[in-house]
Amino acid sequence: MDVTKDQVEAGQAVYTKRSLRYYDIVVLGVTNPLIWKCPTQRLIGHYNKHIAANHLDVGVGTGFFLDNCRFPSQTPRIALSDINQNSLNFAARRIARFKPETYSHNILEPISIDVAKFDSIGINYLLHCLPGTVASKTVIFDHLKALMNPNAVLFGSTLLQGGVSRHWFAKRLMDVYNKKGIFSNRNDDLGGLKEALCQRFHDVSIEVVGCAALFSGRI
Repeated sequence: MDVTKDQVEAGQAVYTKRSLRYYDIVVLGVTNPLIWKCPTQRLIGHYNKHIAANHLDVGVGTGFFLDNCRFPSQTPRIALSDINQNSLNFAARRIARFKPETYSHNILEPISIDVAKFDSIGINYLLHCLPGTVASKTVIFDHLKALMNPNAVLFGSTLLQGGVSRHWFAKRLMDVYNKKGIFSNRNDDLGGLKEALCQRFHDVSIEVVGCAALFSGRI
């Protein structure tokens, strides 16, 4: 599947300066627990379990999880990567105490930045916003592996349509988001995600919470 620039931008265009101010309340406070049935606290726990003191976050949203998780160091190295400059600026200001590095990049394209590698990479709620099928969009795993130190962990979460439990309202909301181009997960399923991870990583773990899959894998 050929992905256009407009398709890529549609998945992140919702993150405007205004919407970012309400994202935590609407998505993390309401949609997660009530519609996706994946309480935000479970996602914080996923960060706490896997995050290293040398970390890259891709698709940063508001920076909520980096602001609320527990780092194994008082002075972690944190880098932020996103195609949306609004999100980069918002998250960087939120965690300014850590002096984060910031990189503007389309993760569906190979990474050419010259930067020291990382011990953990987080891609929280990113895959379901990327255009394409699971097989095509998980090329980002290959791109990110180039930035990972030996035994580094890649972890994250994504909303699926197949292989998970979705109630009526979750199905309807996903349909709306897919029609608007905010989501692109019509064909995303648990089996495809597991296959893509196992092809590239070892110690793969996937936990289903509601219609979200919380995953991790090491190189």
